[in-house]
Amino acid sequence: MPGHVIVTDQEATRVITLRRPEKKNAITQAMYRDMSEAIDTAQGNPAIRCIVMSGGPGVFTAGNDLEDFLKDGTSNTDAPRASNAVKFLYSLAHNAKPIVAAVDGIAIGIGTTLLFHCDHVVASTMATFSTPFIHLGLVPEGASSLLAPRTMGHQRAFAMLVMGRTLSAEDARLAGFVNTVVAPGHTETEARKVARDICALPAEAVAISRKLVRPLPEDLTRRIDQESHLFGERMRSAEAIAAFKAFFSRKKG
Repeated sequence: MPGHVIVTDQEATRVITLRRPEKKNAITQAMYRDMSEAIDTAQGNPAIRCIVMSGGPGVFTAGNDLEDFLKDGTSNTDAPRASNAVKFLYSLAHNAKPIVAAVDGIAIGIGTTLLFHCDHVVASTMATFSTPFIHLGLVPEGASSLLAPRTMGHQRAFAMLVMGRTLSAEDARLAGFVNTVVAPGHTETEARKVARDICALPAEAVAISRKLVRPLPEDLTRRIDQESHLFGERMRSAEAIAAFKAFFSRKKG
């Protein structure tokens, strides 16, 4: 929706802010498209040295807008996840600019899995991280089945991705995918400071070093495709259909 993703360039940093507070920044297909465009257009712009992703104060994102997501996911049974969400994940996989995330509040589903594509994560003490795919009869996405074990180790990744356990900000810091924990309301300020520090470093050396420490983009997109195929199959499974019906029943109740 217009106005739900705010993109601003400040000095050498592009700031992408989710702005849908009435829905806890739940992400629609239009929002995925806008975020993807903001990342893609930064790639060929040498003036943009770093990207900050933020949900604003008090929330990062509640994940997919489920009604919008289901409408898109069932529109084509042959390619249930050939969507703007997958294009956004491809943008993250191919992105060559350092990304700093500012997480102040809930990060659910893709709100957590996208963080594994980021290079530095600042969280507030109020932040929580969860990937409740299993409770909806679904499987991990966003190459998280590759990146989470690489970052956290198998056991922690299993607890989050397979058991659906929620992590606090301190849990996430100890697990290795949050760098810094700050007071509520201070995540974006700290993230912009980190971005300025990155921008002050030699640009070519940063780009080469980042490329060396990250998985190859083709490895990420291969896993994204594999997960998307399985995710699509699961969307049509009896388990997932029953879980979604139960979820919407509870929501109406």
